[in-house]
Amino acid sequence: MPHVAVPYLAEGPRVGLRHFTHGDAEEFVARARESRELHRPWLFPPDTARAFAPYAARLIEDPARAGFLVCERDGGAIAGFVNINNIVHGAFRNGALGYGAFAHAAGRGLMREGLRLVVRYAFGPMRLHRLEINVQPGNTASIALARACGFQREGFSPRMLHIDGAWRDHERWAITAESVGVD
Repeated sequence: MPHVAVPYLAEGPRVGLRHFTHGDAEEFVARARESRELHRPWLFPPDTARAFAPYAARLIEDPARAGFLVCERDGGAIAGFVNINNIVHGAFRNGALGYGAFAHAAGRGLMREGLRLVVRYAFGPMRLHRLEINVQPGNTASIALARACGFQREGFSPRMLHIDGAWRDHERWAITAESVGVD
């Protein structure tokens, strides 16, 4: 699969973090198709070029969103993605995270490293103060990732988000800049 050569915004030992580009469509949708079994019923990333185009456009063009690809430094393969949605500045300085690993990278710690990079980037150059993750209670892998990256459970919201044809309960997890040593 071809990899888009884009400079990294941040790097860890095994992954680099970069923004989405329209040129990522082929690899992203192929990885999403390969990962359907891993993602369902929690997540529905675009798995066709036609669906990817508006998805990427929102992440690239909408100032209330920021999309990041977690890429393996060895070869550049896309391991997963982390999106910051509903970004609010001013006194709130908050964003809501959504993320997913691709099947070939699952269980290897790459998303943990990538999510930590996104948190530092959000609290640094983006100047956010708080990040939230809303997770369905049965999604144990996503909850484990949030916990491993320092997010704290703040509560439970019944019937919070409409996913896969139904209103789903979610646990609310959050982290602040102070908790990771950024002011």
